Amino acid sequence: MITCPTRRPRLRACLALLVLLPALALAGHAQAAAKKLKIGVTLHPYYSFVANIVGDRAEVVALIPGAANPHNYQPQPADITRAMTLDALVVNGIGHDEWAGAIVKAAGRSANLPIIQANASVALIPVGGDQSGAKVVNPHTFVSTTAAIQQVFEIARRLGELDPDNAALYRRNAMAYAGRIRALRAQFMSRFAGLDLSTFRCATTHAGYDYLMQEFGLFVSAVIEPRHGVAPTARQLANTIEAIKKAQVRVLFAEKTFSLDLAKPIEAATGVKVFALSHITGGTYSADEFEVAMRENLETLAEAVEYTQQ
Repeated sequence: MITCPTRRPRLRACLALLVLLPALALAGHAQAAAKKLKIGVTLHPYYSFVANIVGDRAEVVALIPGAANPHNYQPQPADITRAMTLDALVVNGIGHDEWAGAIVKAAGRSANLPIIQANASVALIPVGGDQSGAKVVNPHTFVSTTAAIQQVFEIARRLGELDPDNAALYRRNAMAYAGRIRALRAQFMSRFAGLDLSTFRCATTHAGYDYLMQEFGLFVSAVIEPRHGVAPTARQLANTIEAIKKAQVRVLFAEKTFSLDLAKPIEAATGVKVFALSHITGGTYSADEFEVAMRENLETLAEAVEYTQQ
């Protein structure tokens, strides 16, 4: 509480101070707002993860445009400009956003930009159904619920280290967000509980869904694309068709944004039914994109398994 002396000069000074106090408070709030961290992200799921973790305490900045294809992306000048303004960058770091390193380097931030490796605590698996038999790490950890939750907690932990004043809030938000993802998974676990999964076999146009399949104990018999976005050769396609027939695969999962056209000749040659899954790497960035897309993916997965029960 401020007490003012009765002498007029001092009274005037005191009144002037009282008038200034609201302005000083507003300036303080503006300064605090200006100190919000700018957290960059390389992929759509990480935008959702970070937005739900930080709420209004930090700004989430997509490193590349939402409509860009991250699989074969070529850095642009605007990306470099964005990287110059960031306080941290969340990356996949295991093969899905290798272009991010080139952007950071071009921005001159290699030495002073904290990089948050989202997959630092995720149990990684190799690509399943690969014709070469090579044990290549599957980078699509974000097309899952279990690995997504692990990434959310890792990101929240690292952000708390960078922003200790908000660390407790980030942890609470991460817990709440992870709880919603767990509830979504539990809903579909109950649905799968009444199905016979022992004979389910599927093929995929690319290896983007192994983590999702693993969560429900499902097996991928064949992967059509040798690498994402790379069309198989005639021999590779023939080998895939043979593998599908031999394994008695009845379901083929294609990425609805990119690879449905590739699935059509497989469908014609083998009689498999094609189901489309989201890769969650295109369109508008939003806080709820991951939950919306994963609900659709889980619904599609359940429909595919139920189809094989007929």
